[in-house]
Amino acid sequence: MFLRFLIITVLLLSAVLSQASAQDRNSTQGNVGQPPGTPKTYNGQGISIEFSVEPIRSEKGKQAELLTGQEATVSFKIVETSGGKPLSNLRPIAWVDQRQTNRSPAAQECREKVQSFLQSSFTKRPTVDLNAYFILALNNEANISVIDPLSGFGGSKLYTLIALKSPGEDWVMSADSKRLYVSMPSVNQVAVIDIPTWQVITNVDAGVKPKRLALQNDGKYLWVGNEGASADESGITVIDTVASGVAARLNTGAGPHEIVFNDDDSAAFITSKQDGTLSVVDVRRLAVVKKIKVGPLPAAIGFSSLGKTAYVANEADGTILAIDVLRHEVIARMATEPGTRAIGIPPGGRFGFALNPRKSTVYIFDLSSNRVAHVVPVGPAADQIIFTRQFAYIRSAASEFVTMIKIADLGKEAAVSRFPAGQKAPQESFTSSLANAIVAAPEEGAVLVANPADKMIYYYTEGMAAPMGSFQNYRRDPRALLVLNNSLRETERGVYTSTVRLAAPGYYDVAFLLDSPRVVNCFEMTVAENPALPKKPETAIKIEPLLKETTVRVGEPYTLRFRVTDRKSDKPIDNLEDVGVLVFLAPGIWQQREWAKPRGDGIYEMSFVPPKDGVYYLFFQCPSQGLQFNQSTPLTLQTVKT
Repeated sequence: MFLRFLIITVLLLSAVLSQASAQDRNSTQGNVGQPPGTPKTYNGQGISIEFSVEPIRSEKGKQAELLTGQEATVSFKIVETSGGKPLSNLRPIAWVDQRQTNRSPAAQECREKVQSFLQSSFTKRPTVDLNAYFILALNNEANISVIDPLSGFGGSKLYTLIALKSPGEDWVMSADSKRLYVSMPSVNQVAVIDIPTWQVITNVDAGVKPKRLALQNDGKYLWVGNEGASADESGITVIDTVASGVAARLNTGAGPHEIVFNDDDSAAFITSKQDGTLSVVDVRRLAVVKKIKVGPLPAAIGFSSLGKTAYVANEADGTILAIDVLRHEVIARMATEPGTRAIGIPPGGRFGFALNPRKSTVYIFDLSSNRVAHVVPVGPAADQIIFTRQFAYIRSAASEFVTMIKIADLGKEAAVSRFPAGQKAPQESFTSSLANAIVAAPEEGAVLVANPADKMIYYYTEGMAAPMGSFQNYRRDPRALLVLNNSLRETERGVYTSTVRLAAPGYYDVAFLLDSPRVVNCFEMTVAENPALPKKPETAIKIEPLLKETTVRVGEPYTLRFRVTDRKSDKPIDNLEDVGVLVFLAPGIWQQREWAKPRGDGIYEMSFVPPKDGVYYLFFQCPSQGLQFNQSTPLTLQTVKT
């Protein structure tokens, strides 16, 4: 699916965008200037596309227009013109892009805009891309890589880099994909990241050595496992996600801690490895109501929604306890071998999985009978497990091979296969994380695998003998992965939606592309200034890079040319003597500042020699015109091998 989508995209460049203007004469863009929620329609090619954008209203429901900084639902309803039959299982593509005037683009301008977005470029990007997904890599450094795979299959494209106060240990994303929480043990804080803007909005004090994170199903509380040296410094810190502050601190014993919730978030179950206990917490009262002795070194816990049962694995003796989460009682014990310290239970599954890195074994137990059904040899030092609909994927720290076990066959046998995810064993990087290094990709039957030793991320599709491709992480060790799916999704038959949040007021084109039937059209919407938000100072000038290519060669001079214009009149500004350029090699290992030289007609240029391979960010300033480096949108360049 992933590769097919990329091929379709390339074909659309020559097929869709070459449609005759007759299509444009048969379409309706209309409804300009109408309020939010008013549908805009396109009719042509035998279909009708109804576009609407609806603010996500406050509880009082008084919001009447699209405002900056607030979320809205973008929706495309696609039906047959004759009969109105909804068209399902389509792959529409869309972008939201701000324009400077209220003039709607002509059909040719719309096609050119779409073509520029399809041609991956750092010089022309939409304001919001409603198609791709992003891969987030938690690095060994104090940062998170955000990779745009659709613009860089076979060669990574670093979309942005999120700086942290210190390296992250664990992370969790909110269900609405708007917030990312990252534990930072060395500074005793949890970073709260606003995903739409890729910015750290606050760092919350989270107790001593915060490591394991768990977010409730309803997202109300973030639970943080503390691993301090003393009893007072260990336990659980509960963070209110709305207030971004500490709601409670709970004494659950000495860590490390693992945390699960029941389905309605009324109870949390927390292991304390050194104390050998399982704490049951009443979430509404944020109070420990019971402590259950579970055995020596409880290292993992999983929850089965079907059986309303929690499963705890004791690393010291290998026992797995089944605990009734309603009665808070141990109802069964399963014997494995010492060293078992990871548990995974697929959603809605009949079987649970327990990993033993010491024995390089996975124990598969039946959730209905609470008995071990299969004992399966896997790769050396197997330490992580994740699930797709068809398979369990097991990462082995001491091997580059990933083991796959087919879930559907477990009633009869454990069918095992494997594939190589890199050239080196992950543990060769000497860095690790509590978070998963394997995650399911948005496409059905595909996963992404981080190999920190290779400094690479691999894309694997089920049924293949090896990964289909890989993404670079620019000399950083990717210890864990998350996926942010920002694409249009079919929320009801024939209706495709996504959520946007726009930071600037003004006029926006919503460029739409469909491969079959072939349609390209630009709808429009208007975003108003939000009086509740502080106004950002507007710079007097605009800077437009004049680039023939966005690649540079290590050790060779690169000349950057750009035009400076007045923001209001759009006229070029000549002879400025304080136009500066800051060249920054991510993640900050080299930088250079230069004054640009005027060349006439508002054009300026500067040169630099990139010393190393990597991604370079270029920021602009002009103090006389009120433009500082932190107010400019950076230009991104990347090196190519000579």
